[in-house]
Amino acid sequence: MLSAVLAMALIAGAAVPAGGEIEAAGPEGPLRGTMILPAEDAPVVLVIPGSGPTDRDGNSPLGIRASSYRMLAEELAQQGIGSVRIDKRGMFGSNGAVADANAVTIDHYVDDVAAWVDAVRTQTGRDCVWLLGHSEGGLVALAAAEKVEHLCGLILVSTAGRPLGDALRQQLHDNPANQPLLRDADHAIDELSAGRTVDIGDMPPALASLFNPATQGYLISAFARDPAPLAGNTKKPMLILQGERDLQVSTADAERLKESAPHATLVTLPDVNHVLKQVDSDSRSENLATYGDADLPLAAGVSEAIARFVKSH
Repeated sequence: MLSAVLAMALIAGAAVPAGGEIEAAGPEGPLRGTMILPAEDAPVVLVIPGSGPTDRDGNSPLGIRASSYRMLAEELAQQGIGSVRIDKRGMFGSNGAVADANAVTIDHYVDDVAAWVDAVRTQTGRDCVWLLGHSEGGLVALAAAEKVEHLCGLILVSTAGRPLGDALRQQLHDNPANQPLLRDADHAIDELSAGRTVDIGDMPPALASLFNPATQGYLISAFARDPAPLAGNTKKPMLILQGERDLQVSTADAERLKESAPHATLVTLPDVNHVLKQVDSDSRSENLATYGDADLPLAAGVSEAIARFVKSH
């Protein structure tokens, strides 16, 4: 722990390499992101965002302002690891890539990963690119590993080890305030997992938003995939990184991924939550408060574990 603290102190005093805009080919217009390349020969990690309208920095208009991806990219750069963090097709800087950001599937995001890998290799001359998927982005990374060439390996951060419908069900059940919503929520998850759309006409507003018809096609595509077998099919180097105070993904998820992929390296970090910030108690409110705190630094050990793994391969 002391060595991690000292490492963080050194990072705090280091200069952050300048980031530059980078583009990849999208379906109807460019996909855009930010690249940090601390050295000409630095390995490059492509950061694939989590669910919903999450931008390249790890923030969302739905109340997430943790800036986790930006902080991670900056810390990795200080340890000699390059990165590209991206805006999803149809959103933020990539808003011109498609007309409707909701009309997507996991396969569409896999296509975008392939475009980003091509763009990074062209611009940097790298033979391969690392994929770092956070949360739902981990599922995209696993799906991409089946189809995309020139990958160095995978880094799965806070990634569910079971179908996302099952993970969503548990998240809803774990919050006592959701009790009145659970019957409708369970029915919706069951239908979407079976490949069928659901009628939201009689749903409470909170659920109607969660299961918006505009995004049900994406949910069907996401719920249909089981991350654990995908991990088992991936022979590339793989790091599974999981915080033990994550309210959305559990250490059991990480262990299921590891069980399916024995060759993977599993690292669990105590007092680290879903947005990779330090949380020192079991308080749900304190945990969630970190989601909106851009001034709170990344938890010690996160970037170090990733950099160590990449350098070892």
